[in-house]
Amino acid sequence: MIEAPGSALLVLADGVVPLDPESMAFRAMLEGWACQQRARFLDERETIEPRLALVRRMVAFTGLYPWEWTPAEAEAFIGDLRSGPRPIMVSTARSYEITLQLFCAYLTDVRYQWGRVCSERFGTAPQQVFHEWNSVKHIADYEGDPRRRPLDYDEVQALFDSADGRVEQIRARRVKGALPAMRDAALLKTVYAFGLRRQETVGTDCVDLRRCPKTPQFGQFGALNVRFGKSSRGGPPKRRTVLLVPEMDWIVPVLQQWTDEVRPLLAGRSHPALWVTERCGRLHRRSVNEAFEKVAGLAGLPAELDPHCLRYSYITHLVEFDYPQRFIQEQVGHLYASTTALYTGVSDEYRTRLLLRALAEHRDELWGEQG
Repeated sequence: MIEAPGSALLVLADGVVPLDPESMAFRAMLEGWACQQRARFLDERETIEPRLALVRRMVAFTGLYPWEWTPAEAEAFIGDLRSGPRPIMVSTARSYEITLQLFCAYLTDVRYQWGRVCSERFGTAPQQVFHEWNSVKHIADYEGDPRRRPLDYDEVQALFDSADGRVEQIRARRVKGALPAMRDAALLKTVYAFGLRRQETVGTDCVDLRRCPKTPQFGQFGALNVRFGKSSRGGPPKRRTVLLVPEMDWIVPVLQQWTDEVRPLLAGRSHPALWVTERCGRLHRRSVNEAFEKVAGLAGLPAELDPHCLRYSYITHLVEFDYPQRFIQEQVGHLYASTTALYTGVSDEYRTRLLLRALAEHRDELWGEQG
């Protein structure tokens, strides 16, 4: 099947048939918008493809092409996603609305002439479907599920004990799965010990484990080079180096066992990825979710928790270990200190210690010497 350039025809093996001009126009719109985004060097897989998929999803829901959309269709689309079997979060709704706003802005921009083309061919022109009266406003710093929270120390220990216990259970039954279970246990411990995101975890290669000259006692695990950090506005992944803090030094023998004994049984020395599948491929982000869900269920943790809670816990516990805020911000790759603060949920015990310490330091200043 070959598209004839400059015409609405397809050349087939058995002849020539007309193409739907509306379908062709829609395809041209998507390709034009994709080209505009590529010119801005936006990421193809992480940004452009999801945006195009959302536009197609809107077309499938409404049964209308973009030049036929009105604000009513856009509102119905978001409303359906909100009330569906898996309701979207506020932050997701805003992301969808912004994406569709950007697409409509492209269509209504006179420099691309889609308004004139659609008016001449279809008798109607595209319009902006999201505006200040039907868009989610950003009025809260944190809009995620409030049930997601940092784990306390007992919960972290219960999670890791369940991960190790799962390995022993599989071995005792003498069935397959012991190696992946050992991988999952080491992976979850590493996520917590370095405060990693899921993409940062699965994107880590063996060479990203580094020595730190200031902490030679940690060997090759003194630092971790993150090359796939969260990007900003569709830009390239951000890089950072996470230093292993002394309170997390228990991860050293865990990683030593994984790299020297367990991982070679799964991937040998050929694959660069630190975390690999049984078929010698790089682990996917979904696998991190699945590993956490299995172990969290065994540990009796609430079902709404996810692997990102380990990152929350890392940030919170560094605060409780009295590390400076700027150091924590650099460790986790936050651009703003306010973002780090949103991830922090220190315990009542820690706050009590701070209060008692402050009282002890300033007692005389507050109350004067007692007679």
